[in-house]
Amino acid sequence: MLKISRPLLALALGAALVPLAGCAGPGNSTSRADLRYVARDVNTLYNAAYDRLQAGSYTTAAALFDEVERQHPYSIWARRAQLMSAFSYYAIRNYTKSIESARRFLSIHPGNRAAPYAHYLIALSYYEQISDVTRDQGVSQQALNAFGELVRRYPNSVYAADARLKIDLVRDHLAGKEMEVGRFYQRRRQWLASAVRFRSVIETYQSTTHTPEALMRLTETYLALGIPLEAQRAAAVLGANYPSTRWYRRAYDLMQAYPTMRPLGRVPNAVPAPAATDAAGPPPPATEVIEATPQVTAPAEPAPAPQPQS
Repeated sequence: MLKISRPLLALALGAALVPLAGCAGPGNSTSRADLRYVARDVNTLYNAAYDRLQAGSYTTAAALFDEVERQHPYSIWARRAQLMSAFSYYAIRNYTKSIESARRFLSIHPGNRAAPYAHYLIALSYYEQISDVTRDQGVSQQALNAFGELVRRYPNSVYAADARLKIDLVRDHLAGKEMEVGRFYQRRRQWLASAVRFRSVIETYQSTTHTPEALMRLTETYLALGIPLEAQRAAAVLGANYPSTRWYRRAYDLMQAYPTMRPLGRVPNAVPAPAATDAAGPPPPATEVIEATPQVTAPAEPAPAPQPQS
């Protein structure tokens, strides 16, 4: 079972406020009877679900919170139960159910103060399903969209900082997928297809960690296609933005070894300076500068979610 961090559990409990006052009675006993359909008052049901949540019995808690909504759909506790059900399903890695519960909460109560937390749970549920770059990345795009929606709608919420950090991580992951596919085409000498993938990384994910390699791979690909001027341009951009990387050293060596090509203007730190060339030769191509990767700081521990309005 997924280990739930204390901050996230505190956020969920904060969103649920407190259990109903009064004794929960037989509904608090640990047995399969909790999950049977028995008409019970909202006091008994909600307290039983809340107790299971605090005890870490998330499967039982989710079923009981769903029962609160089913038996008492017009109660204020039904609204809170929807959100707590979403968290309970997230805790047991039933991400589909978690997303369904959170979206149902948002569809009925879009202006509730706990809405940012519901959006956060949806985004986290997609994020936890992201697989390695060898698999389909549809869920990665869904996570990116969900975190982006949270930041757009609630830029000053306690979840926004963590959402921005995870957006950067997901974008880096998506760029890694493009690189994986590009290298696949490159190994099979499908140069045009590989160039499309590497250019996608440079143009769409230029602030990720994969950009230097993408520029080097693009240099290789253009040389294989027999268009050395484009290769020189890619290598020059690499040298202008990432001169100390091993990827530029490799691109530099490739260009130096290519017949009829003049050396690049910038020499990598670990590579000897090239021999002098004819001063009358053409100048190196102009370089374009890619914006530097923004610095992302780790978010502080989020505060408890705002309590829903009655």
